Amino acid sequence: MVTLAQVAQAAGVSPSTVSYVLSGNRAISTPTRTRVEATIARLGYHPNAGARALAGRRSHILALVVPLRTDIYVPVMMEIAIAVTTAARGFGYDVLLLTSDEGSAGVRRVAGSGLADGVILMDVQLDDPRIAVLRETGAPAALIGLPGDPSGLACADHDFAYAGVLCAEHLADLGHRDVAFIGYSPAVYQRHSGYAERTLGGFQAAADRLGLRALHRPCEGTFESVAGVVTRILADRPDTTGFVVQNEGAIQPLLSLLRASGRVVPEDVSVLALCPEALAEQCSPRLTAVTGPAKELGALAVELIADRLAGRPTEEVTLLGPVLTRRESTGPAPRRQPTPGLAPTRKSAR
Repeated sequence: MVTLAQVAQAAGVSPSTVSYVLSGNRAISTPTRTRVEATIARLGYHPNAGARALAGRRSHILALVVPLRTDIYVPVMMEIAIAVTTAARGFGYDVLLLTSDEGSAGVRRVAGSGLADGVILMDVQLDDPRIAVLRETGAPAALIGLPGDPSGLACADHDFAYAGVLCAEHLADLGHRDVAFIGYSPAVYQRHSGYAERTLGGFQAAADRLGLRALHRPCEGTFESVAGVVTRILADRPDTTGFVVQNEGAIQPLLSLLRASGRVVPEDVSVLALCPEALAEQCSPRLTAVTGPAKELGALAVELIADRLAGRPTEEVTLLGPVLTRRESTGPAPRRQPTPGLAPTRKSAR
């Protein structure tokens, strides 16, 4: 392993000069800095995090707390995590991954030990107990998510409430009046996950304003659970012609069940999903979907914490606007309502 002393010898400078180049705590002439940086790159020197913390009071590490749950859509969370890691490297930071199962104790351990310069939280709940630890320790932090009380924090999130509004408005514009919202598992709502509650709240408020008869049903996302939920929806509201799905695991089972019942999408029923573009494009028919930029969200969180570490002011809440892309799964409400239940209403044309 290459040492700082070896870098100094190869660059023809003192070890302290190499340390100052790394920490930025003292002005170094441009030619010297360039020579030292070139030597570091050539030798492949990687400063020890503990040594850097002692010398510069910074570890140049950010802790990213990622969710470890079975009821989330992992690809989106990983896309955000990768975006955080990539953006952090651009600011000269490495990323230490923690899992959400450590809870407040894990945040306290990292924030209080100096192991990381700052903390980025994902999967934020409206009453998230980890936030109290951040406020208590004063650790620089950025949240990917919006808690109930964001005062004094730096939060980046999708505008989930507006995403719900877009769904209701789209179906209303197409003439649908009886619509169903298939959400995440009951556990997601029980822990007050902001993304789920804000989307549902925006959807329900818009549905009331637009005169839609809206029904919400949580769903585990398995084929069996989706079948049970759809059966109950059509039993309670047999005139349902529009489905909004905010549960990626429920999308394919829903399409299969509708197809098996003889309901053609979108001629008989329209299906609109809150999901990534790639997933919407893979479905048959291709899904009308409301999406948000996952990569931009991760990069924004890193920018916010970098500003906090540099002492620059930040907005408490920054929301990224969702986009609705219409594809083949939504169309005008049918004039003739489907027959109640999952029994075939007509021979499928597909």
